[in-house]
Amino acid sequence: MKKEITLKSLKWVRWVLLPAFFAAVFLYATPAYAQEPSPIDELTRGLNTLWILLTAFLVFWMQAGFALVEAGLTRAKNTTNILFKNLMDFVFATLAFWAFGYAFMYGSSAGGWIGTSGYFIDASFDDVVGVPVLAFWFFQLVFAGTAATIVSGAMAERTKFSAYLIYSFFITAIIYPIAGHWVWGGGWLWTLPFGDGFRDFAGSTVVHSVGGWLALIGAIVLGPRLGRFTKDGKAIAIPGHSITLVTLGVFILWLGWFGFNPGSQLAIHGGNADAVALVATNTTLAAAAGAISAMLITWLFVTKKPDLATTLNGALAGLVAITAPCAYVTPGYSLLIGAIGGVIVVYGAILLERLKIDDPVGAVPVHLFNGIWGTLSIGIFGTVGIGSLVTGDTGQIVAQFIGVLAFGVWCTVTGSALFLGIKATNGLRVSREEEIKGLDIEEHGSQAYPEDAVAGALSGAD
Repeated sequence: MKKEITLKSLKWVRWVLLPAFFAAVFLYATPAYAQEPSPIDELTRGLNTLWILLTAFLVFWMQAGFALVEAGLTRAKNTTNILFKNLMDFVFATLAFWAFGYAFMYGSSAGGWIGTSGYFIDASFDDVVGVPVLAFWFFQLVFAGTAATIVSGAMAERTKFSAYLIYSFFITAIIYPIAGHWVWGGGWLWTLPFGDGFRDFAGSTVVHSVGGWLALIGAIVLGPRLGRFTKDGKAIAIPGHSITLVTLGVFILWLGWFGFNPGSQLAIHGGNADAVALVATNTTLAAAAGAISAMLITWLFVTKKPDLATTLNGALAGLVAITAPCAYVTPGYSLLIGAIGGVIVVYGAILLERLKIDDPVGAVPVHLFNGIWGTLSIGIFGTVGIGSLVTGDTGQIVAQFIGVLAFGVWCTVTGSALFLGIKATNGLRVSREEEIKGLDIEEHGSQAYPEDAVAGALSGAD
């Protein structure tokens, strides 16, 4: 009896259970396994995500650099105000770029002019360039914040705090991302039928020229600081209060640029490592060349003395100039691009003085003039993976000129509307009395350097 039960059981297992088991394996186990990403893909995704976030953190730290540079190049009575503005423009940029800016810049394109999807970005969105969308969003956010903060230096020491908050929001919500879509969002400039289309690797035009154009328009609408020019038009220097802060700020910015430019490769695995190494090398060579040329030009032809503030701006000029072509030129060309940038920043500042335009920190010569120069240099010197005049392709310089012109028109029109609108409604400039007393006391009711604290320290009191 036991033998018969065992045989029947074996037959039942053979004809029912075993086929059911293999069917389950085939239907469920195999498809689930096939959908799992490979360990190599997961490792690559993680490595590139780490790279993008680390470089974004460096770019975020540039906010501190801008704050110190602008504070040091302006007077002590306005220090709290300028630091406060550099904090709040990133706060407003974060909210604006999350809600609208990212969608306008990277959403589904409407004819190559503006993005139309991706509002209020969240983790449910698909990966971008092989990394989580939120990592890509954060990287792009810190670039938007940079474009906004450039404006504060040119308009320092006489702008209403409330006005600054308003235009910071509009810059990062509308002006910067729409223009950015034309290039980095795959818009109409990117697909121009000249050369390889308009190219700007890390933002000489997309970031720095946008900030520079708006800084120029804002400074013109605002007018110069009291006492900056005499009645007969002679320029009167208004020295900043701390070259120490300026120097530290430039070193922070230089460090941040190693996130700004190499991070724009958006990946570090495989052959991307070679591109990142080239970009990092070109970035620092251009900065060094810009500093040297600015120092020598000032020393030999302008003041007859080596000037630290001008030399520091020369380094920034080289950094801005190399931002667009850093992935497209050889190290030798990066030296030349940076050196020319140093010359531009010196004579650019002189030009603004002759035009009676007051830019306390040199934001326009650094970011606008050198943003334009760096963008055009792609068409002149680009030899790594892109057509140029060097290789006989004149189409690339045409594309670069079109891009520079398009951004100039866009920023001039929108910037004029923005600043004139604020001037007519909220008011753009503080009163004469407020400017004389200082924005720290009048706008915020506090001082960066309270007189009683300074007096106490000097007297040795507790």
